[in-house]
This record gives sequence, structure tokens and C-alpha cells, in this order.
Amino acid sequence: MPPVAPRSGDAIFANVERVNAELFTLTYGAIVRQLLTDLEEVEEVNKQLDQMGYNIGVRLIDEFLAKSHVSRCVDFKETAEVIAKVGFKMFLGITATVTNWDAEGTSCSLVLEDNPLVDFVELPDTCQGLYYCNILSGVIRGALEMVSMKTEVTWVRDMLRGDDAYELQVKLLKQVPEEYPYKDDE
Repeated sequence: MPPVAPRSGDAIFANVERVNAELFTLTYGAIVRQLLTDLEEVEEVNKQLDQMGYNIGVRLIDEFLAKSHVSRCVDFKETAEVIAKVGFKMFLGITATVTNWDAEGTSCSLVLEDNPLVDFVELPDTCQGLYYCNILSGVIRGALEMVSMKTEVTWVRDMLRGDDAYELQVKLLKQVPEEYPYKDDE
């Protein structure tokens, strides 16, 4: 049997079971609202959203690898492109643009062309420090950690805060060597 070719984000998105976009958006909004009520401090909500995203990313990477048939990326630049063009399309139906690479090729920005999480959202003045979509930074961080990349993911621009785009900065902190649970010679 020949090897399975990698699939594009559009091809995967066409075959993935989906939920209603409005239901998804409103459910996420209800989660954020409940966190704001329970935790009261906006900074704590940001941390909780990031941790929730991390936990999702740790599990989501398995589905991504199984359905996308993407082979191991050769470097961080290729990884960022796969996240932007395949990962975002597969799970959110959107794509991102990879820009602002540093000289070492270890830091870049993902600029989202659309963000389905923010439909129907306006932040009140009391929540101006909230990174409403911080769950996305956690998802990316968690997924990359499962493929041996320790990263830092932060929001640079957010349209809910008055910026002109949604931009995440992804910085590779270190490539973690894979560890095997046993040695072959034992």
C-alpha cells in the first residue's frame, strides 16, 4: 500500500464533523463569562484560558496528526506554516499568515485573517486586560510541546483591544530531544 499523502487544510476541513459556528462561539463566550465571574481577576482568567488551551492542545495534536497525515516537520519554519495553513483550517475553518521571522528562525507571528471565537463579542471597560482568545495560545503551546517543541505563545495584537488584526507571537524556546521509555539493548 503506498504511503498516504499529506492533506491540505481545505481537504481535511471538508471531511471533518463540524458543530454550528454560532453554538461554538456562544459556548466559548459562556465559558469566558463564567471564568470572569468565578475568578474575578482578569489576569487569573487569562492564565486559566491558557491552561485550558494547553490541555486541549496536548490532546488535539493526536487527532491532527492522524487526520492530516503530516509527516515530521524539518524545522520550526515548516511547523509554523503547517499550523497556519492546516491546523487552523482543520479545527477553526480559518487560515493564518506567518510573518515577522527573527534572524535565527525561532520566532514568528501568526496573523489570523478571521477569528470565529470573537463573533458577537464586545469587551466591557472592566475587562480591558483580558486576552479573550488566550485559549488559542495555550492550544498551540500544548500541541507543540507534544511534538518536542517548548514554546512561548503570546498575543501581540487583538482587535477586541482596538488593534487592526489578531496576531500571536510563537517563540521556540528549545527543541526537546525525544526520550524513549526503554533502551533497545536491554
